[in-house]
Amino acid sequence: MKSIQLKDSSIAEVQHYLQCAVAPRPICFASTIDKEGNINLSPFSFFNLFSYNPPVVIFSPVRRGRNNTTKHTLENVLEVPEVVINIVTYDMVQQMSLASCEFAKGVNEFNKAGFTMEAATLVKPPMVKQSKIKLECRVNEVKPLGTQGGAGNLIIAEVLVMHIDESILSGDGKIDQTKLQLVARLGGDWYCKVDESNLFKVEKPNTQLGIGIDALPASIKNSTILSGSNLGQLANVNIIPMVDPTFDDDTLKNIIQYYSINPEEMEKELHIYAAQLLNAGKVKEAWQVLLALN
Repeated sequence: MKSIQLKDSSIAEVQHYLQCAVAPRPICFASTIDKEGNINLSPFSFFNLFSYNPPVVIFSPVRRGRNNTTKHTLENVLEVPEVVINIVTYDMVQQMSLASCEFAKGVNEFNKAGFTMEAATLVKPPMVKQSKIKLECRVNEVKPLGTQGGAGNLIIAEVLVMHIDESILSGDGKIDQTKLQLVARLGGDWYCKVDESNLFKVEKPNTQLGIGIDALPASIKNSTILSGSNLGQLANVNIIPMVDPTFDDDTLKNIIQYYSINPEEMEKELHIYAAQLLNAGKVKEAWQVLLALN
């Protein structure tokens, strides 16, 4: 294990290791305006949702490490405390990256990156028309984290109104995660795309307490086949299930038939089959397979 003392490392090294490790990060594509009316559009990956009552997002323009200068976005919100956060999707990512160039103050990145300005309803900065979700925000506070190069400036923004493209909504009016194709920032030049090929669900802990991995039967908890993730699925029940006499599974029948004279091999095969069921999200079925040992 490589251990790094950040206080003894260069700014570039700290940036590299942290941005590669703390990832993926959502992207705040922020449009702002200064008191003279100059518009700026710039992306920030130090960004996330921190509250929904009140609805608050935070992003952080970092002071440049090489010369300790500040970003136009930060300067703008200190003059006009409003911002539109335009959510970035895969079809926007190349233009978004172009907008991150350090153009001179007064240059409109909407024009440079080929995006269309769209008037907001409550704030002065314009929205990116091509974005499928826009958040009009009021800046409540700007909190500097330092005055040296590499120091962040937390822009705490309250979301006043959301605009959502109806093409990404499901039949019940909710956002369909499979239609949005979000992108996220990694380290260096790396990004990732969120689509159906890499989306998966993890069942939230139920409203009652899960029994926990420590409460699983020893034969399951100490399995050499079941992964930690598998054990987490099994332990997210509030009580160990009972054997269901109506459970009918041909694979289970075959395992019991072929390995009944060798309990150790049968346990191994049952654990292999249970792992397959758990990886397919079939927790109830996996429990029934494992209970067959009793």
